[in-house]
Amino acid sequence: MIRTISHSTIETEQIGKRLAALLKGNEVIALFGDLGAGKTAFTRGLCEALGIDEVSSPTFAIVNEYSGKFSVYHFDMYRITSLDDLYSTGFYDYLGNGVMVIEWSENIESELDDSAIRIHIGKTDNENERIFTIEGMDAYADTFT
Repeated sequence: MIRTISHSTIETEQIGKRLAALLKGNEVIALFGDLGAGKTAFTRGLCEALGIDEVSSPTFAIVNEYSGKFSVYHFDMYRITSLDDLYSTGFYDYLGNGVMVIEWSENIESELDDSAIRIHIGKTDNENERIFTIEGMDAYADTFT
């Protein structure tokens, strides 16, 4: 398990960029964290490093598709409350076809494979500070310290 601290939105984006440099192109990145934790900022940094310029939260679309070095499928599972809901998003069709970045993974945790990279983003008493706990990338711990 990797733990790292971000002190700003820019640092959160940098964590996303560092992770992007390690991707092979078919990973599932499951993001966990409260509203305003920095999930979209992390995704913006990851996508920028993959050559994708514009990233927005997929709150209303459920999934945004981006093309860059790899295809990136950016999901928002906030409103997903059942497996039927999940199935209707096309989630299973995207598996293995690019990098999947999933916000609000708490809502679909039972459907995540053990190989998924799990990133928990926690707030602290400092308004701008975030604690990142990354599971599934232990071999690259030195990249995040």
